[in-house]
Order: sequence, then C-alpha cells, then structure tokens
Amino acid sequence: MNTFTTSWGDLGLTRFPEDPRDQLRAWDASDEYLLRHLEGEEPAGTVVVLGDRWGALTTALAAHRPVQITDSYLTQQATRANLARNSTPAEADGVRLLSTQDSPPDRIDVLLVRVPKSLALLEVQLQRLAPHLHADTLVVGTGMVTEIHTSTLRLFERIIGPTRTSLAVKKARLIFCTPDPELLASAAAAGWPRRYDLPPDIGVMSGRPVTNHAGIFCAERLDIGTRFFLRHLPQRSGPLRVVDLGCGNGVVGTAAAVANPEADVVFTDESYQAVASAEATFRANTGPAAKAEFLVGDALSGLERESVDLVLNNPPFHTHRALTDSTSWRMFTGSRAALRPGGELWVIGNRHLGYHVRLRRLFGNCETVASNPKFVVLRAVRQR
Repeated sequence: MNTFTTSWGDLGLTRFPEDPRDQLRAWDASDEYLLRHLEGEEPAGTVVVLGDRWGALTTALAAHRPVQITDSYLTQQATRANLARNSTPAEADGVRLLSTQDSPPDRIDVLLVRVPKSLALLEVQLQRLAPHLHADTLVVGTGMVTEIHTSTLRLFERIIGPTRTSLAVKKARLIFCTPDPELLASAAAAGWPRRYDLPPDIGVMSGRPVTNHAGIFCAERLDIGTRFFLRHLPQRSGPLRVVDLGCGNGVVGTAAAVANPEADVVFTDESYQAVASAEATFRANTGPAAKAEFLVGDALSGLERESVDLVLNNPPFHTHRALTDSTSWRMFTGSRAALRPGGELWVIGNRHLGYHVRLRRLFGNCETVASNPKFVVLRAVRQR
C-alpha cells in the first residue's frame, strides 16, 4: 500500500487484487493534477467520476458522495477497498459505483473524466452522459500527455462544447470543457455496439457474426492471435463445462459452443463491455437451447473449485499502460483451482512471453499444440 497525499488527507491506496509485491501505484500524476485543480473549485451537486483507474479520485472525493462510472470490475473492487480503508462509513455508503452498462444520474453538476485508452469508449460514454449535463456543469478531464491527443480534444468539443487544455505538469494535462446546451441536446449515439462477420478459414466460426461494444480489444476486426487460436481449438464433445476466460467479444467461447452443442460455456471478463459483447455474440450464433453463463469478475474467482473441464484463455500482458504478468498468473492459478482432475487449460500467447515456463511450474506439464513465428498455443492438464 502506498500513501497518496491530497488536500482531502493522506490516503492509503492499493490496486486490486492487493499484492504486497506489486510496486505499481493506484494513482498517477494525472490524478494528482486534477485534485490540485479542484482545491480552488470545491465540487458541488452531483459529482460523476468517469474512468477512475483504481478509485483514487473517488476515494479522495468521498465526502462529496461521487458517482463512479467504470468499465472495470477490478476498479470497482479497488474503489470499495480504498473507500473502506480511508473513508467514514457514511461517506463510503454515499458513494455509488456504476458500470458503463448502467444508467447514469439524471443530472450531473460536476463531470471528472480520467481519459481511457480507448477513444471509442470515451466517445460512447461522453455521448451517454451529455444529455445529463447542463450549461453550468463543471467538466474537467485528466490524463498523461501520451493519452491526450488532438482526437481526444475534438471528441470533447464535438459532443460537449468548447475545449482547451492546460500546460503539462509531471507529464500530465488537464482538459477544460464548457458545456454548450445546443450540443448537449443534440448528442447522438456513436454507432456502438458494432457487428462484423468473421473471415473464412478459422474453423466453426468462419463467416459468423461477432458483436463488439466500444472499448474491448480489437473491437473492429479479429486480431491475429485469436484467429490463430480459433484454428487450433480442442475438439471436444459431450456435456462439458467450458470457460472462455478473459472472453472479450466471446468469439472463442462461442466457437466451443457451436462445435459442441452439449457444452455449458462460461464467459467471464473483468470488463462489463466485454461480457455484454460476449453475450450478444453467443446469442447471435446459437439456438435457444444453448447453455451459457456470463460473469463479470476477477479471473475465475467466482467459480467453484474443480467444477470445470476446459479453460480457453488469451491472457493480457498489461494493465492500462503498465506491462505486468500478474494478470496472466492469476488466470493460470485460478484455472488450476477451477479445473477438475484431468481438466485442461489451453492458452494462446506471444512466443516471447514464455508462458510455458509458468504453466510447467504450476501444472507440472505443458505441451505445445501449435506455433508460428509470433504465437504459440499451449495445453496444460491438471493431474490431481
């Protein structure tokens, strides 16, 4: 745990799940910059914090009962833990945690935006929130200079109103936006979710439709890693329980369901946008009798031990902009716990990441199923 010094006090903050070995902080210079700016403009009315990374902004402003809107389950869990650690019970109870799939507050008087990596997600969220703003709403965005581009500023200007930026401080910038009532009243949907048909030569999903909500990985085309994985998925039959772990748009789990109609497929991801995409993809490609569960959560923490026959996984190797193997390790350890003896974990990854070393250490075995110059498909079996 690290201490974040603000005008609202010194806050002990951690990421989620908390790991004493993790040296990554739960805030950065852009959070610091925004909170320093607010020292001179005490938030009043309904405060909405959009895109908070680990709850630093929400926790610092807990006395103002903010509404946090995020696509991330991990962010919500970190925020709950940080609120419990730093706030009075009354403050913590007054904070509302919403997902990007939930309805926003009817009226927003202060909108604080932590600029996300995905420009499409920012566009969709600004358009959803615009009708709830008014001429006097205070709108301030924040991000590192590498995250704020001309296209970012144009989005604010096109959807909300005149926009300008601050000078850079510690490689962070602020975005100041003045709401234009005419623009707010005419905000239109951004054309998401989007749907496209998959290419040929990828197995059972060839030519089938996929649905993508804004912000998910490779939302406008099939990425080359998943394409390679789809060509080498295990051929299984019978009433198996299969997990699409880190499901994204659900194309891998849907492939398992199409190939084996008796399978019960669990789609799980920490992104609300991803799980909504996976459900839409599954429904568009399977019959009414197809069985599936759709879970937003941290890896496989929500599943019972030894309840799964097969896990299919394309793990991320970064969290926001930080490279880390902590997510993949949680996915692998969670898979081993969830698999029945004899159950299998199939993983697609970049060759240079060396997942085979971790899998051998954890499972005692690892087999290379397929490989090309960039990717490798690995299979590990739970033996006991």
